[in-house]
Amino acid sequence: MKKRTLLRAALTALSTGAATLGASAAQEAFPQRPIRVVLGFSAGGGTDVIARALAQKMTEALGVAVVVDNRPGANGNLGAELVAKALPDGYTLLYNTSSIVLSPGLYARLGYDVLKDFTPVGMSANMPIVLVANPQLPVQNVQALVQNMKSAPGRLDYASAGSGNITHFSMLLFEQAVGVKGTHIPYRGEAPALTDLMGGQVALYMGTSAGVLPAIQSGRIRALAVASPKRLAFLPDVPTVDETVSKGFEAGAWSGLLAPAGTPAAVVQRLNQALRAALDTPDLQAKFAANGAEVRYASSEQYARFMRSELSRWSAIGKQYGVKVD
Repeated sequence: MKKRTLLRAALTALSTGAATLGASAAQEAFPQRPIRVVLGFSAGGGTDVIARALAQKMTEALGVAVVVDNRPGANGNLGAELVAKALPDGYTLLYNTSSIVLSPGLYARLGYDVLKDFTPVGMSANMPIVLVANPQLPVQNVQALVQNMKSAPGRLDYASAGSGNITHFSMLLFEQAVGVKGTHIPYRGEAPALTDLMGGQVALYMGTSAGVLPAIQSGRIRALAVASPKRLAFLPDVPTVDETVSKGFEAGAWSGLLAPAGTPAAVVQRLNQALRAALDTPDLQAKFAANGAEVRYASSEQYARFMRSELSRWSAIGKQYGVKVD
């Protein structure tokens, strides 16, 4: 009886060890097949260009195809829900934007929990928000704009790419920070908002650097300030909000990679290594800059902390101003 008990214990230990070694080997061998990166927005936009450039470089780093799969709808929420319910094996990822931390405060029901249903892989890019104006507006800098808005609260109207969009929230943050009030005019996307700004139908817009850069360079709109901690290399003459009217002001349309919750730590680490290797390549950095974005790397742990902080910040702004999406 004692021999049989010892034999069973030895066999159990052997099978447990084999299973552990098998799981370890499987993780070390990752990846073995193509990886799908879901993007909850349409092809051809600024985020799509960045996601595809990143996927190409991660393909080189991982040795398997990394393919972007566009699943637009509900401000990125359809794509996020798809990935939240995917197998946590590292082969289905989400290329998320900052909209993922705006949505919980905007929608009554979401098909995912941003903090519970995802494991952050890492942050990749940031498109700083730029405060721009119609050239006919009689202000030459952000200080004059603030004085103008304070003299007649609500007189100047500003566009957004949609209620609850980061372009809307950024202007609300600006209003709060400098104590001014404008009138919000929501549009269905950045392109129509810019069209009316250039045409003089609206006075102001806080848009993504990728979206507004061509119109700034052509002189069709005037850049007043950038919402980044330091001046942008591609807009060196445009001051920051921080250095002019509101210390510490920052807003951006950041993006990164998320995996389904429960994805093995070794797989997340391998993906983050590939992400970092991709972001370190000079040609990818040049591609980002050409599209108005800057490289913004963060580890899995750093990205998790950042997302929690951003969720808290923007939820407070949305609650203060009563922003909701039907």
